[in-house]
Amino acid sequence: MFMGEYSHTIDAKGRLIIPSKFREQLGEEFILTKGLDGCLSIFPQDEWKVFEEKLKALPLTNKNARTFSRFFVSSATSCELDKQGRILVPSTLREFAGLEKDVVLTGNITRIEIWSKEKWIENSSFDDMDAIAEGMQDMGIVI
Repeated sequence: MFMGEYSHTIDAKGRLIIPSKFREQLGEEFILTKGLDGCLSIFPQDEWKVFEEKLKALPLTNKNARTFSRFFVSSATSCELDKQGRILVPSTLREFAGLEKDVVLTGNITRIEIWSKEKWIENSSFDDMDAIAEGMQDMGIVI
């Protein structure tokens, strides 16, 4: 399980250090793609396969299903860590997520999210958590 929050920087060439706690769980090869809310997502191979199977099961006749699948798969790229524990984030993905210098990597159970520091601050205020928590009861989550 991926959890925690780590601040790092991305260099001018687009290289980003992956925290050592995350590296241990990622394996040798993993998938980097667009994520929701303007972040990027890293999936270990086994989790990507599970997600991929769910995408395959979506009906091709449904426009939203095609768009949803296209969003994730068209930008997906296979990554490996270099000797310094870094990945190269393609420029198209850096632009999508607004990654320039300061980034935040967060664990989200089955995947890692990569955020620009600014977007993370915007999206992590959690001001409405009480209302969100109440809604989670409908999905079977009770704390």
